[in-house]
Amino acid sequence: MELKLARTEPSGKPKKTDIDKIDEQLSKHDTTILYFDRENSHKDLLELQDHYEAKGRSFYMREVRYGLADTEYMYEVHIL
Repeated sequence: MELKLARTEPSGKPKKTDIDKIDEQLSKHDTTILYFDRENSHKDLLELQDHYEAKGRSFYMREVRYGLADTEYMYEVHIL
């Protein structure tokens, strides 16, 4: 599964990551906080949640709004 990380510039393109890279990051640290772009489908993020909860990890996700427009948001994910 390929997911898009949050953009650093409003007009920029989001960088891509996958579960293997997230697993590698979690092997170095017990917890991680990731920010995903609005272009990710909610279904993909729920699949990510199912993946980590099946491994016995806690998963918390919320939508973060950083502007007034409907398209100005990102997903914040905590994996513990």
